[in-house]
Amino acid sequence: MRIWIASLLFLFCFSAISAQQGLNVVIFGDSNTWLGGDDCSKPRGWNTWFKKELSPASCRSYARSGATWTNTPSTIINTSENIGVLGDNNVIYNQTQRLFDDIKNHRQPEPQLILIMAGTNDVWFNDKRPQVFQSPTLECPSGEALYALSPAKALTLADAVSMNVLLLQQRFPTVRIILLTPMQTTAAPLEDIARAGDIIEDTGRLLSCSVIRMDKDECVSSLAEKLHKRFTADGTHTNEAGARRIGSYVAQQVKALLELLTPNS
Repeated sequence: MRIWIASLLFLFCFSAISAQQGLNVVIFGDSNTWLGGDDCSKPRGWNTWFKKELSPASCRSYARSGATWTNTPSTIINTSENIGVLGDNNVIYNQTQRLFDDIKNHRQPEPQLILIMAGTNDVWFNDKRPQVFQSPTLECPSGEALYALSPAKALTLADAVSMNVLLLQQRFPTVRIILLTPMQTTAAPLEDIARAGDIIEDTGRLLSCSVIRMDKDECVSSLAEKLHKRFTADGTHTNEAGARRIGSYVAQQVKALLELLTPNS
């Protein structure tokens, strides 16, 4: 009996590891993801340590420093801009468009797993994103009409999350999307970070996305970072210790979610 149980456990673990190693993973985000580089190899980015622990078939970051979920009335498709600061076109929507272009031009394999970790800049610079916390107003259509919808209409956090998730789900019907809420930061009030996290979580769950609450896991504590910079360089951007801590945590959470998730209907 013990041998039989041990064999089952071995097969289960081997299957889980094999499934993770066969994944093509894409990550969207802002500066804390961008710090790891497009190839997820630089130690100050959490995605580097996530990649090491998960060991997927491929792991590519489309993150840009300064990126926001929310768009502006001037946002258009722009897949080449890389300004490193807040901007009309430095948004998750254009990371999505870059992924679409790369797959179309055979530069990137189609992903089975997409992680999106953003929201810090939406809160930090909410004077530049005045509608971030407002209720959703956008009626997202389905079919080809969704692709024709202007990003300049997705001005609230809820609308921006909805637009991007629906575009990704339509383009990749079997993809798994996991949303990571913004981490705690000394640059913005904790209640505003939590408020953004609530919107991302509520919107994501309506769209059948898993959500990891990075503001509640205490990987980074804004209060502790104000007293002593242990896991960040400046209260917002991770140092290597913080990146390693967060990357390991996200990898463990993703592994657990992959074991629970079933194929999309």
